[in-house]
Amino acid sequence: MDNIFAFREVIEQYKVVFFDAFGVVKNYKGLVPGIEKTFEYLEAEKKEYYIVTNDASRSPVQLAEKYHQMGLKAISHDRIISSGMLAKEYLDLKVKDGIAAYLGTTDSAHYIESSGLHTLRVKEVTADNIQQVNALVFLDDEGFEWCRDLNKTVNLLRKRTIPVIVANTDDAYPLNVSEVCIAVGSIATMIENIVGKEFIRFGKPDSQMFMFAYDLVREKLQVTKKDIVMVGDTLHTDILGGNKFGLDTILVLSGNTLASEAETRINTTGIIPTYICQSAVIE
Repeated sequence: MDNIFAFREVIEQYKVVFFDAFGVVKNYKGLVPGIEKTFEYLEAEKKEYYIVTNDASRSPVQLAEKYHQMGLKAISHDRIISSGMLAKEYLDLKVKDGIAAYLGTTDSAHYIESSGLHTLRVKEVTADNIQQVNALVFLDDEGFEWCRDLNKTVNLLRKRTIPVIVANTDDAYPLNVSEVCIAVGSIATMIENIVGKEFIRFGKPDSQMFMFAYDLVREKLQVTKKDIVMVGDTLHTDILGGNKFGLDTILVLSGNTLASEAETRINTTGIIPTYICQSAVIE
């Protein structure tokens, strides 16, 4: 492709950088090679940075610990903004008591446990407690038995008129260089179509995700949207979401969007990043 920019030259123009996680900072092998240099540069230049992710599989503390284990110490838990945090905020405001049933791992349940509700895996919902279930949350694609628990979810929603929150809107994620896995967002869409109800979605490309991150930044700095750039590897989440919120965007070719297909995808979707970079690594 033509018009490929050097990552450093682009981010020099901004005070704050929002990074997607998978495909930008890390991949299925671990950290994107050389990404530590980027965070060393950001620290040296005193630029603010955050990981803005649809990953609600673990708490921010646990997500940060994973980065530390991989050798990236610069990412502390307070620099991670997860879509699970918006799910928690919604439950705090809208669901005052009862049970929040969930699909996901016990680690992912951190987000709804901290809201003060009693949490229960979908498989633990019974005839004795179903009337106390006042919300259902899709958190992660692991931690449950698909056939049994998805069928149970469908029938729970046929019996109870309750809010359903999708804390991760991703449809799929890369497993390795040639394969993808179904993510919880597509599971939620399937069940939404079966039960004929509209679910509440948090995460990119929803503007609420970016507003949440924007508000956190402005608690520290006097900035406007022109001072922030969103870095992502996926047009329909990272780039579309950033564009809709009014941020400049950088599409990197180190994840979901490959260099060989980037131009075609941009032309067919009409989702146009402000810049295209090979990766988020500063050479």
